Amino acid sequence: MLNIINATKSYDGKKRAIDQLSFQLKPGDLLGFVGHNGAGKTTLLKAIAGIHALNNGEIHLGDISIKDNPLAFKKKIAYIPDHPDLYEALTGRQFIDFVSDVFAVPMNERNQKINDLSIQFDMHEFLKNPIHSYSHGMKQKVALIAALTHQPELLILDEPFVGLDPKAAFALKAQFKQLTDRGGMIIFSSHVLEVVEKIANKLVIIRQGKILANGHTDSILKDKNLETLFMEQLT
Repeated sequence: MLNIINATKSYDGKKRAIDQLSFQLKPGDLLGFVGHNGAGKTTLLKAIAGIHALNNGEIHLGDISIKDNPLAFKKKIAYIPDHPDLYEALTGRQFIDFVSDVFAVPMNERNQKINDLSIQFDMHEFLKNPIHSYSHGMKQKVALIAALTHQPELLILDEPFVGLDPKAAFALKAQFKQLTDRGGMIIFSSHVLEVVEKIANKLVIIRQGKILANGHTDSILKDKNLETLFMEQLT
């Protein structure tokens, strides 16, 4: 279980980017994290990934605290930002191998996984090329392959569908299902509300760092669609 408890972060000591956010993910949950630009989505995702330290609050994955045992926590997660920052002098395969080495993925296991994922994401013929020759979408695919190869318990993604072609977006949704079917958890932010509504079983909607809605998608939406509800929350 991922447990976010009163997560609070301020960059200047005055305004709170996130303000006492609390929610949970259980095994198999796919949570859509929704809010306007500047609402605090990226701040929280980076806090879960251990990039930003909270001013107050706790983040636990099972009985592991990101604050008290960050290395053990990070071994169980993968984080993909909206603009992946890769080592561009490496080839795609070298970067994926580097990440796999960090997470101690056995060679036979990684070879099969990388082969399968590279075919699904249409990158099989390009992994031998240097990353600096890739488009933004190709870089995003390499980041996704690297993250999925070590089969994280928790996958954290910031705007994962931006820049992906339709086939890659379909492949990513299929990977989401595989991960959650085996008991993994996913939290992703997105402005593509139709996708969030369709694939997320849980929603968190935030505004100015505070939670406006939190719970199962069906119970939050009721007879509305997410776009309508989101616009109502902003007025």
